[in-house]
Amino acid sequence: MVEHITGMLALIGVLSLLCQWVGWKLRLPAILPLLLCGLLLGPGLGILDPDEIFGDLLFPIISLGVAVILFEGALTLNFKEIKEHGRMVTHLVTIGAFITWACIAPAAHFLLGFDWAIAMLFGALVVVTGPTVIVPMLRTVQPKSNLASILRWEGIVIDPIGALLAVLVFEYIAVTADPTTHVLYALGMTLVLGFGLGALAGYLTGLAIRKNLFPHYLRNTAVLTIMLGIFVGSNIMQEESGLLTVTVMGIWLANMRGVDIADILEFKETLTVLLISALFILLAARLDSGAMLDLGFGGIGVLLVTMFIARPLSIWISGLGTNLPSKEKWFLSWVAPRGIVAAAISSLFAIKLETVGLEGASSIVPLVFLIIIGTVVIQSLTAGRWATFLGVKEGSNQGLLIFGASKFSRELASILISKNIKVILADNNWDSIRQARMDNIPVYFGNPASEHASNFMDLSGIGRVLVMSPYRQLNPLVTFHFQDLMGTEKVYGLNNADSASARHQLSESYLKRLCLFGENISYAKIATLMAKGAVLKITNITENFTFEHFKKRYGESAMPLVYLTKEGKVKVISGVETIVLPVGIELISLLPQEAQDQAIIQRALDDEADRQAKALADAEAKAAAEARAIREAQEAEQRAIEKARRKEEELAQFEEQEKARLLAEEEATLVKQEASELAKELAAKEKAKQVAMVTTESTDDVTPADDDKPAPTNEPKTV
Repeated sequence: MVEHITGMLALIGVLSLLCQWVGWKLRLPAILPLLLCGLLLGPGLGILDPDEIFGDLLFPIISLGVAVILFEGALTLNFKEIKEHGRMVTHLVTIGAFITWACIAPAAHFLLGFDWAIAMLFGALVVVTGPTVIVPMLRTVQPKSNLASILRWEGIVIDPIGALLAVLVFEYIAVTADPTTHVLYALGMTLVLGFGLGALAGYLTGLAIRKNLFPHYLRNTAVLTIMLGIFVGSNIMQEESGLLTVTVMGIWLANMRGVDIADILEFKETLTVLLISALFILLAARLDSGAMLDLGFGGIGVLLVTMFIARPLSIWISGLGTNLPSKEKWFLSWVAPRGIVAAAISSLFAIKLETVGLEGASSIVPLVFLIIIGTVVIQSLTAGRWATFLGVKEGSNQGLLIFGASKFSRELASILISKNIKVILADNNWDSIRQARMDNIPVYFGNPASEHASNFMDLSGIGRVLVMSPYRQLNPLVTFHFQDLMGTEKVYGLNNADSASARHQLSESYLKRLCLFGENISYAKIATLMAKGAVLKITNITENFTFEHFKKRYGESAMPLVYLTKEGKVKVISGVETIVLPVGIELISLLPQEAQDQAIIQRALDDEADRQAKALADAEAKAAAEARAIREAQEAEQRAIEKARRKEEELAQFEEQEKARLLAEEEATLVKQEASELAKELAAKEKAKQVAMVTTESTDDVTPADDDKPAPTNEPKTV
């Protein structure tokens, strides 16, 4: 029996890891492989029976696991960060949560016949979404940055708020279901212990952390032990008040000034991943497949109300007074998958309520799992197409995540941000992060490869990762993490490998990616250059100032880093390929002091060459002007000569025309005179003829004829 239990525990651990890996590899929420694995081992094959294996220990195990999950979620609820992420998130986790609860609870009551108490508890349980299901979906869908931020922060904040709501509803049900306990007293004690003891425990724990009462290596263990002790102690003083107490304790720690909980969060995340994986397999293995089928159309109806009524209604009402356009609201209305918190708390409450004998408690878990399966599967398969249809998908991912917030990284990030390129700086050094914040650069304080970063760091629009930190042990971890997430060709690192040390021998595949800005460029080299006065500069590469001109001016010591194309794309220069820079780009380069000095000398030489060229050009222009003046004078003289010649020709032609005219006039005069003389002659002849005729007539009258014949005349006949 002992061997069987040991084997089952080992099997759960191995399968938990395998399911997490499958979810990561397929870019799916890990909750799906875990659910399928639990259903296969439990109701499917009958291999795993949690009640038989753990017996009376099952309830304490689930109870402690849920306490850790709620405490870890509460540690992320920083009220300041809620305000920083806009009115929409604040509305969603308050007004939206209430609307969702008010829609789902009546649906469970009327469609499935749940008692109002059970229906209200169920509505509170499925209010939460959770980053464990939201973040993998956002990586696949890649919506606009503001939408991804809203959904991600909603999932982070709604976890402890929804869990707190569910705990309060459960406490009310638990005390009213016990006929031997005064309801108001029990509920009052639960609230007093939950809020009072939780706030006190959070304050004292935070005070101990602030004053460094625990050595660093014991801090995480101490906080976990104190939390579990407070959980158990609260339950002893008032039954079922522990969950509320640890939730309030976590919220208090998250909002207490001067308390650094980054290490605690990282430790709790690792523990929470293990607990979530194991718990979900156990909870899924306890499911009764027949009970889920018995929900029938009523269960489908509750799912439809959750997806098509509760969520859109909460989005549109919460969006009043915001500047979100309708398309973005419709996208948010479709994405709200339920996660592990709902499953874990529902299973715990179901076990507790079944011991009280409350009717309908056994139906809570199958219905919660139906909502989880329905929302995760349906929305994971359709959210990408819905975002494309609405036109709310992020464009080309040109942003950069830079690990290492040194002075060089901050200056490079500032230049890129001024060119509208998204940049996030991540670092474990608080002083570097503080300086970056003062420069208004988006930052992440902590390990970017952690689970906390996966949930909290907004990678929407980020397409490449530059590892430029001095942490040799952490750099490979960050590199491998983001190579798996984004692809090998999207991650570059500085060549910080110490080939002389056997301890630091790294894999060949990793060393190939240590070529950022060149094969032999290391963090130490860049830090040294920056300390000696190196500066970053933007240079426009054009047809008149090519990359060859750039190298001539600044020399070989100039270090090209990144360039921006006309289309707004970012190209990172590395030692993988030969540097060939086209024209029409903006080149960002690091100029050591040597390059700056050479640029001054080269600029002086260029200025002198320009001056000489200008003087030569002026002389040539003057000579050309003089030659042009001479040529113009010659051309003017030639034009004058030509004009005089044309004048002479015109004068000669005129004289010829005058001579011809005068000759014509003389000839006309002669002809006129001849005509006149001829006319006169003719007139004289006519007159003579008339005289002759008169004479003849006179003669005829004086001399009679011998007969009637006329006398012959000697005048000639006119022919």
